[in-house]
Amino acid sequence: MLEHGGRLRRAAERYRIPLADWLDLSTGISPFGWPPPALPAEVWQRLPEDDDGLVEVARDYYGAPHLLPVAGSQAAIQALPRLRAPGRVGVIAPGYAEHAQAWRRAGHEVERLPAAQLFETAERLDVVVLIHPNNPGAERFQRGDLLGLHARLASRGGWLVVDEAFIDATPERSLCGDSDREGLVVLRSIGKFFGLAGARAGFACASAGLLDALRERLGPWALSGPTRHVLMQALADRDWQAAARTRLIWAGTQLGESLDRCGLSEGAGCAYFQWRRHPQATRLHDALARRGILVRCFDSDEATPPSLRFGLPADAAARQRLERGLHEALSEMSGREVAG
Repeated sequence: MLEHGGRLRRAAERYRIPLADWLDLSTGISPFGWPPPALPAEVWQRLPEDDDGLVEVARDYYGAPHLLPVAGSQAAIQALPRLRAPGRVGVIAPGYAEHAQAWRRAGHEVERLPAAQLFETAERLDVVVLIHPNNPGAERFQRGDLLGLHARLASRGGWLVVDEAFIDATPERSLCGDSDREGLVVLRSIGKFFGLAGARAGFACASAGLLDALRERLGPWALSGPTRHVLMQALADRDWQAAARTRLIWAGTQLGESLDRCGLSEGAGCAYFQWRRHPQATRLHDALARRGILVRCFDSDEATPPSLRFGLPADAAARQRLERGLHEALSEMSGREVAG
């Protein structure tokens, strides 16, 4: 199993700090989640039904001609490589490591490459996997460039897989509306934007034939009845969505400015997180954790430079606590005394 953010209980045990005393910034999940309603009893008592209206609501939200509900985009990430014969796959690096692992486990030859190299060398690849915006590097791509890359791959029977888990704050950049093109697969996640990570829900957008094959591999009842009930309401709540986009973009900017003030300016970010390179990322991660601040550390992968990813603080007090903790941790690492 690969490492992921969100291991708060493990951190609490290791550093002997109670769960309630932590500032958990280790994931890219929005802290401003959609408020789920009370659930009617029947959604617990009946098997999930595919014709409950969820697909229609999701098509309207994503603008996708065809889509398939899945148990988080992770389910599709693991299943998609099994739908092709082994070939050459290029995966963006640094990036969400589950993509490369899933293709490798399915017998494909996998190269982890920076985005620029994937675009330049697509002719020798059968599949290209991008994350847009990238996690953790936050790279963004022009729609025309992505569709051009897809066309180059599809002309040889190849695929372009685009993981759009962090795109909901800027939906105009999505390729969902183009996902009925053969060889284009777009993955969407509910957990990040809606703050509903515990629901383990997402959608795969692609041609009807590819989705039929994916459905057969995943089997029935990919989503529970309670999850489907909640998603139908969240995806239809346009007023909340508009306000959430504004709030996320503002919070992402504020976090970036906080990190810059602390001297962490080498990196990039998006509406959900900020990524910063640091030569002593592991030490800084530990120093913050001893202060009850949990962030995501990247320091053991040859394709990823030593770095930290900071999720969004929920409010000004949390942001001030992060700045104070960073000031203290960086001062400690440099051997300086912390004033006050």
